[in-house]
Amino acid sequence: MRSKIAIAALAAAGLAVLSTACSSGNGFGSSSASSTAGATPNKSPLTLMFGSSGTAETAAVQQAAKAFTKQSGIPVQVIPASNLTQQVAQGFSGGTPPNVFYLDPLTFQNYAKDGVLDAYPSALPNSGDFASALSQAFTYKSTFTCEPKDASTLALYVNTTDWQQAGLGAPPSSWSQLEADAKKLTTGGRAGLTIDQTHSGIDEFFYQNGGTVTNTAGTKVELNSSQNVAALTFLKGMLNQGIMKFPSQVGAGFSGQAFGENKAAMDIIGNWENGELQSDYPNVKFKVYPLPAGPAGTHATLSFTNCWGVPKQQTNLAGAIALVKFLTTSQQEMTFAKGFGVIPSLNTAQAQYVKTYPQYATFVQELSYAHPDIAIAGSTQALSAFDSALQQLASGNPASILNTAQQNLQAVINQGA
Repeated sequence: MRSKIAIAALAAAGLAVLSTACSSGNGFGSSSASSTAGATPNKSPLTLMFGSSGTAETAAVQQAAKAFTKQSGIPVQVIPASNLTQQVAQGFSGGTPPNVFYLDPLTFQNYAKDGVLDAYPSALPNSGDFASALSQAFTYKSTFTCEPKDASTLALYVNTTDWQQAGLGAPPSSWSQLEADAKKLTTGGRAGLTIDQTHSGIDEFFYQNGGTVTNTAGTKVELNSSQNVAALTFLKGMLNQGIMKFPSQVGAGFSGQAFGENKAAMDIIGNWENGELQSDYPNVKFKVYPLPAGPAGTHATLSFTNCWGVPKQQTNLAGAIALVKFLTTSQQEMTFAKGFGVIPSLNTAQAQYVKTYPQYATFVQELSYAHPDIAIAGSTQALSAFDSALQQLASGNPASILNTAQQNLQAVINQGA
């Protein structure tokens, strides 16, 4: 969740610059359709800007760019950004955005709303090879606009040493079993379960209980449903029992740290935790399981991803799309998976990933019932307020928290309609 939390912070930092970019009259049009069908790339150099998780990711992207140049003859300058959202927005503001860049779902909505992105997936042969939750995250007004570069889902991490010492058997398959196991795993210095104290760590419980965040069209917020109130009430109950704690309650920056330091025996987090455990907590023995189903047996999780953003107005649009086509082949996505641990976004590559990394098959299997994280254009402040309220869930009123969040997010939608 570390990278996911960072995305929210970067989005907030870049909003002012983004606003300038979208209103500066710099020639970026508003049409959503791609104009690249049949176009031939020229040899103009490309820039690829991305937010790196570390040296392994930087090296992998640089190697991919070199391979593309060797194949196409088009030079690619790879730029690891220190503040991706802000630097991309500054590029748009100055009329020279990167030709290709990492783009998170929330910032995507802002750019798509202002029509500065090329909707290139229709020009590529793999546009139908993505899980619904991934393509949905980058669809604006029914147009699939930006191809996902990777995939993540939330799953249940279990410390197998703690599990065996508590005498537990099969992993929890229901909320009641999750609660019972958390009680048995809780000791004086360790919580049974930890989850991140943001909507990105909590909303999966809404879907598991038959609730949702918005309607299918994304025009109406449905956060304050009885299903969602019941879900938050369930989590509040575990907090009040002391069998579940937020990371801040155990002196951790995020749930993966709490799990790695054995301040929690179970953890709900995404597959980015794998690299964290290998590098920072190599002695922790763990297994990964699907999230428990809700009271009615509904399975659900959240999905997280970035896409390859392509500005519409640039000197080598066809070349930029050719680069994305190269980066989203099964072979290249598996190279990225081996290089820095991401899960491929392509269904065809995921089948190969499961065979290569069977211990992480859970994350891929969960994509069939995953829901994208909240991404509403202009919602950064409303989501931040929602997260602040969720941090006080133990003493707060679930219905009031959801009512306020619903009002704030619906106001954002209404303003942008």
